[in-house]
Amino acid sequence: MKKRNYRKSKRADQQEKTRKSIVEAAVTLHETLGPANTSIKAIAEKAGVQRLTVYRYFPDEVTLFQACSGHWFNLNQPPGISQWSNISQAEERTKTALMAFYAYYSQTENMFSSVYRDLEKVKAIQEPMEQFEQYLDQIRDDLLGCWKLRGERMKQLSLTLRHGLRFSTWLSLKKESLDDRQITELIMTWLSEGPEQV
Repeated sequence: MKKRNYRKSKRADQQEKTRKSIVEAAVTLHETLGPANTSIKAIAEKAGVQRLTVYRYFPDEVTLFQACSGHWFNLNQPPGISQWSNISQAEERTKTALMAFYAYYSQTENMFSSVYRDLEKVKAIQEPMEQFEQYLDQIRDDLLGCWKLRGERMKQLSLTLRHGLRFSTWLSLKKESLDDRQITELIMTWLSEGPEQV
């Protein structure tokens, strides 16, 4: 009985190791080649397994991308509200959050660039990225709560802040040779402008 349990445990460990190898191979290829250019054959070769083995663990693109996104986000967790929750002043709280996200984007630029570029081509990555966009909505709402505004001014602030939190906004301004601090200052300038409180 003990030998049988040992064999089962050993087999389970090997299966988990194989699964992890496939996921890690796929994540690496998604970052370097992009999801749209990553084939099952390439994943299998990089993981050191057969194509059928990949399909055995991940029968379709959705299950594969769910595993990949879960693994990647676990290793690259976005900034959380706790990082600025002790700051009550609206401008400083917002600036701290923006700086945190821009530092995060600096560290994860290759993956986000590849994924957003292929977003319309690969349906399987749309749900994980929609979840990330919803998370940015939550961050925006948290920051808005500190601004004592209403009416048209609050609406404008909401739109501008949400735009400022986007990876695409950060990337476009980075390509204009701005560093993270300069980008943050620009977004804060945008936020400070607009119609008077009503």
